[in-house]
Amino acid sequence: MKKILVTGGLGFIGSHTVVELQNKGFEVVIIDDLSNTTLSVLDNIADITGTKPEFHQIDLRIKSDVNNFFKNNKVDGIIHFAAFKAVGESVQNPLDYYENNIGSLVYILQEMRDRNIDNFIFSSSCTVYGQADELPITENAPVKKAESTYGNTKQIGEEIIQETCKAHGLNAIALRYFNPIGAHESIKIGELPIGVPQNLIPYVTQTAAGIRKELSVFGDDYNTTDGTAVRDYIHVVDLAKAHIAALQRLLEKNNKEKFEYFNVGTGTGSSVLEVIKAFEKAAKKSLNYKIVGRREGDITAAYADTTIANKELNWQTEKSLEEALASAWKWQQQQNK
Repeated sequence: MKKILVTGGLGFIGSHTVVELQNKGFEVVIIDDLSNTTLSVLDNIADITGTKPEFHQIDLRIKSDVNNFFKNNKVDGIIHFAAFKAVGESVQNPLDYYENNIGSLVYILQEMRDRNIDNFIFSSSCTVYGQADELPITENAPVKKAESTYGNTKQIGEEIIQETCKAHGLNAIALRYFNPIGAHESIKIGELPIGVPQNLIPYVTQTAAGIRKELSVFGDDYNTTDGTAVRDYIHVVDLAKAHIAALQRLLEKNNKEKFEYFNVGTGTGSSVLEVIKAFEKAAKKSLNYKIVGRREGDITAAYADTTIANKELNWQTEKSLEEALASAWKWQQQQNK
């Protein structure tokens, strides 16, 4: 049984990936500092899978703690989620984002180098493309100057990994996510933002639940069909399964390069207003929203060409936008009980 370390494994995408790993028979060890989640997620993972993963509360910014973990734990591969992830916040607090997102990555890669650990999956982002010249976005699209500090940490992260692969023979895959949403069908795990949500869907569900007075739609003057920004929304379980496919590619040595990267989305773009309408239909509930000015760091449109990921990872999405929104609403209702 292969033992896989999942950093940020109690977070939104991390927890769903842990479930899929355990369902596939992997032994999982989680590192999380609990800065954007709660320990209860660990029990909920155990409820779903029947197995409680090993857990270590570690702040990956503390090099000695990272070193101590690897000194005492042998793993066969790493899926690295742990990072700050809010675009707007990153523009306001750039140094915190560089310290957390870059520092922790370097410390982990140093341990992998020193202990000959192979197989690294990096949680990257479509923000590395900035505002792409052509849509849908392929892996051949140029990596442009980042629109936000968050996006820049993902660009720099990929560069660091690529150079590490070249210098030290590491095998790594960066998965460039589009917009993960939804919740596990058990409704035991889902997106659990602490404080005011920075992402659209939890703000939508919290507004529908009456926690937020109204949803702000940032800008209606974009060059899109209805003027609101367009994104590619992927069900988090589909995204989690892409990590398993990527990991198996490395474990089975099917990778064609030491460092590879894939777009992970649905291939369909939906505007903010289209998402609101789809949510209202799925939840059978009208949403209170208002149009406000654009938000710094946001781009007009981004959706994926997933052809390469479909072929090389033998993976594709299975769940629709409506299914994802319905599960997000069920998850929100569960939180309100």
